[in-house]
Amino acid sequence: MKLNIRPIKENDYDDTLVGWWKDWGWDTPPDKSILPLNGTGGIIVSDGNIDICAGFLYKTNSKLAWVEWIVSNKQYKERKNRKLALELLIKSLTMMASSLGYKYCYSLIDSDFLNSTFENVGYKVGASYNKEMIKKLWE
Repeated sequence: MKLNIRPIKENDYDDTLVGWWKDWGWDTPPDKSILPLNGTGGIIVSDGNIDICAGFLYKTNSKLAWVEWIVSNKQYKERKNRKLALELLIKSLTMMASSLGYKYCYSLIDSDFLNSTFENVGYKVGASYNKEMIKKLWE
């Protein structure tokens, strides 16, 4: 297995990511307009020509960057490789933030498996939230 990293392309949102979110039970995947660079502000990790996982980096005007919307290919059954790919994804997004001058990376996670993956690459558990609040301001 040789893992590769590449930037998310324009067509990845519709051709890949929406399907992955739906496979994991999301009724409504995140709208492209709320993702960094309209859905291209992140990276995908692949095993050869099979995409395994993807995530996004939100840049802020502070010293905090957000590593968010981590999603994986549920059809990719190599569990050990999926974990390695997720670790590489998170490490890569974190290194991108560091190279851009950010001091902290933040992520909201609602998955025990993903929590442990973040911890494995050096993230610490912060507060536990009961509710995520969001309001759509206009169509």
